[in-house]
Amino acid sequence: MARLATWAQYRESIGDRSGLFAALVDTWPIERVLYPGSYVDLSPSTACRSVTYVDTDRRAERFFADRDLLRAELAGSTRPGAGVEVAFLPDDFTQPLSVPDHSMDLLVSLFAGPVVEHCRRYLRPGGWILANTSHGDASLAALDPSLLLVAAVHHRDGRYRLVTHGLEQYLVPKRPEAADPDLIRSTGRGIPYTRTAFAYVFQAL
Repeated sequence: MARLATWAQYRESIGDRSGLFAALVDTWPIERVLYPGSYVDLSPSTACRSVTYVDTDRRAERFFADRDLLRAELAGSTRPGAGVEVAFLPDDFTQPLSVPDHSMDLLVSLFAGPVVEHCRRYLRPGGWILANTSHGDASLAALDPSLLLVAAVHHRDGRYRLVTHGLEQYLVPKRPEAADPDLIRSTGRGIPYTRTAFAYVFQAL
């Protein structure tokens, strides 16, 4: 049987991202979140009302199935109105999910692979995408004319900060020829930029 994983344990390796989602909710009206490749990162539920987590890892499935453990992990950590709905799908996000199209306010893509390509259908018009360059998602989003960069996310000393001004300084390729969607997809990696951030927030136009 797979060893039980917990959010508390996972935070020891990735840190606590609760402040990131609090900053997002403070900036935009985000209530419904889809988090493919979440593993056991429960941090969105500390700030958002409804979060659907998606992962094929059996340890994640066992974690989210233990409702008492979920309540204990979130106890004392949630904002008022947050953590009301915590759902988990033990599915491959590259295949169709049992999630209604255009039903989510925020799509999360952090270190999980080509999330946006496969899951954007679930994002409502005007919704937001949180993505980093680990697997090229932010790099592809930066080249998509139907997505607008609205914030850069900086992470330092365990704290998260959103930058919403001077965004023209971000996502500028060091080598312009590297900004090729086909190349990014084939390598599965983001491209080097003249100024970097932990992640980026895009809004669907």
